[in-house]
Amino acid sequence: MTTLSERVSQSAFDGSRLRVILLLDLQDGAQQRFLEAYEHLCSQVASVPGHISDQLCQSIENPSQFLITSEWESAPPFLEWVNSEDHVQMVRPLHSCVRDTRSLRFSVLRETPQLPSFSADPAKHRLQRDPRIGDGIVRHALTFTVKAGSEDKVAEILAGYVSPPAYVDASTRLLRTTLFMHGNRVIRAIEVQGDLIEALGHVARQPEVQAVEEAINPFLEIPRELHDPDSARVFFTRAALPAVHHVGRSGQSPEDMQRHALYYPAREGCGMAVARLLARQDELAVDDPTSPVLRSTVYQRDDIVVRQVDLRVPLDADPARALGVSGTRKAPVLGRLVDTGGDGELSTDREIVRFLARADMRLITDRPAPES
Repeated sequence: MTTLSERVSQSAFDGSRLRVILLLDLQDGAQQRFLEAYEHLCSQVASVPGHISDQLCQSIENPSQFLITSEWESAPPFLEWVNSEDHVQMVRPLHSCVRDTRSLRFSVLRETPQLPSFSADPAKHRLQRDPRIGDGIVRHALTFTVKAGSEDKVAEILAGYVSPPAYVDASTRLLRTTLFMHGNRVIRAIEVQGDLIEALGHVARQPEVQAVEEAINPFLEIPRELHDPDSARVFFTRAALPAVHHVGRSGQSPEDMQRHALYYPAREGCGMAVARLLARQDELAVDDPTSPVLRSTVYQRDDIVVRQVDLRVPLDADPARALGVSGTRKAPVLGRLVDTGGDGELSTDREIVRFLARADMRLITDRPAPES
């Protein structure tokens, strides 16, 4: 068995500037409608906290292709905006104009100094200090809620689906799909090698997956119509639960590794603070050879915070570190940011154990994608 060693990580919390690139392929004859919608959108985005600038470009080879780049003071304000209901409504006028889109997000690592367009405020131009070491895996999750009382039926449906083929194309492969439930909330986490959008599209086209989606439709709290492109786009926008932080030790996992997902019910407006706290704690945990934490991925959208964690010991063997609050002061800080549901202020071992048990999500299925 290969020993876990080199540290890999990704994070939205390094404080550096963010560059967002949006590639668009327009419908035939939609250029003028698109430009009008873009001008209206620009005036709205300009007032969003953290936004610095944006730029619209048109291909000199194919005039139906456009490129929008925007710059943000850091990733958190962008994520807060792009995952908001305001954003869903802002971009809706663009849907009828666009045939296909692709969004890319980058921390600014290096740049030519003293560009004329630079602001005098250095806080807006912080660069990522050091490049992070990746593991070639893209992590993403979707979340939605089902009607109260339908949880067991939905779990049965989700557990019974046939895994789609792993290989999407020569460069993209599904690696793993894990489904959890916490009450009536479903979390579907996927790991992809290659292009996430291609992988999601590949999965959505599989008959066995479509059958499962149709089977759970009657149980959803918020109806959806996946056969309608606009309805499907809005659903997946609202359901997106992006990975804002991942850290771990590279290499093969021990055979006795246990995967858990923990749900942190953040108080109103505290979701980002909870995610930051967990991210800092997990950075320290993977550098500690005595820690049970092998890998951790924090997913966050608004006040929905889920932490998927791979442990080398059972969850209750080291409750504080499994919860992501190692140290006497961190648990009470978390206790002030989340609704503990009567489990106290997380200031005692007993309160931590009780909250951990409540946060532990129900595992529905965890399976690597088949090789063919």
